[in-house]
Parts: sequence; structure tokens; C-alpha cells
Amino acid sequence: MDVLTKEQRHRNMTNIRSKDTKPELKLRKLLWHEGVRYRKNLKTVPGKPDLVISRYMIAIFVDGEFWHGKAFNEGEYEGHKYRCLKEQLEHGNNSEFWMDKIQKNMERDRQVEAKLTKLGWTVLRFWSKDVLKHPDECLKVVKDTISEKSVAQKSTRDS
Repeated sequence: MDVLTKEQRHRNMTNIRSKDTKPELKLRKLLWHEGVRYRKNLKTVPGKPDLVISRYMIAIFVDGEFWHGKAFNEGEYEGHKYRCLKEQLEHGNNSEFWMDKIQKNMERDRQVEAKLTKLGWTVLRFWSKDVLKHPDECLKVVKDTISEKSVAQKSTRDS
């Protein structure tokens, strides 16, 4: 049973952003400053990645820890009184709904990643808190991936 009224729940859920989140904006700003050009939320790419670097076929997702199930079964659930997200959901309101929702999100993430990989894309996933706390490390991963793909493209052209 939900402790909020239908109107309160609606207002709460409409304030949860699915794109242009602070972590996405931070990563985009860093990439743009480094001269990396990208498209955002490209509908023609499976899963509609947060960022797409088409030239190198790199799809980047910045995932929220709750919605995408970080530490769902793990014992590393920082700052909470429960061992993992699953345990927290089991003790919360409407637990069956939330468990099902998060598990479906995680399964969809796996399916999208498999589909993109099969199509030749490189998929990079970052947790939103990692982007906020360690943006330079995330930027380095993207730049290193671009370098690897660039070398691979050059060697393919030279062959």
C-alpha cells in the first residue's frame, strides 16, 4: 500500500528525469570540452543510449543506481541499513511491484547490451554516482575506448 496519495505519487514520479540528468550533463560537458562529438538519446540505436558516438559505434549509458539495480544482490549497499537493494525493497512499501520493476529494468539492460554488441557497438555503462564523484575516470574510459576503436578502424582501412 502506498503511503502517498495518487496525486502526490504522480507529482513525485514526474520529477524523476529519464534524460538530461545531472550526471549526463556533467559527462556531456566533459566530452564536449575534450572535442568528442556525440548525439544524445538517439532513437535509431537500440536502447536509445544517453550518448552515442556514431563515428566509433560507441553507446554510452549513465544509469541511476536505484532504477538499474546497482547492488541488487550484492553486499555493497553503501549508506543504507540493508545489505542490498533487494533487501531494502523487500522491507518497503509495494515490494512486489518494485522488485519486479527493477528486475525487468536489469533484464532489459542486458538485452539491449547484447543486441548492441551483436550489431558491432561498444557499450559503456556508468553509474550516475560514479560520473558525479569520479568524472575524470569516466572521461578516460570513453577516450581510451575511442582510441582503441580509432586504431582498429585505421588497421582495417590499411589492410
